[in-house]
Amino acid sequence: METNNIFELAANLGKALKEDEKLIRLENAKKAYEGDGDLQKMMVEYEVQQKALQGELTRDERDTLFIDTIQNRIDLLYRKIMEHPVFIELNEAQAEVNELMNAVNNTITFHITGEQPSSCTHNCSTCGGGCH
Repeated sequence: METNNIFELAANLGKALKEDEKLIRLENAKKAYEGDGDLQKMMVEYEVQQKALQGELTRDERDTLFIDTIQNRIDLLYRKIMEHPVFIELNEAQAEVNELMNAVNNTITFHITGEQPSSCTHNCSTCGGGCH
């Protein structure tokens, strides 16, 4: 098989994956994440607070009350972000796509080497099959 054919097959695989419901879910979750103003504000503040904490921790004379205040705010923001429905959806959608991509890579590896990848559960429902 010519190299060009391999790239054509890869392009077709990419197009098929792009139409998969898991990738569509992820794309929608990314759009919701980027479009959620409140969540974006929390993310920015979280980063700013992290930088402020790092700056205070590197000082020779640390203000422990200030450090505790920043750390408490960081902890609160972290909880709010992690519990935010849009953030949860994004993480779940990303995990689902990661599983799909691992299954695709495992299937390709199997067909190249003839060996099951070490992550094979022998339960085709976890990876989409193609091995057994």
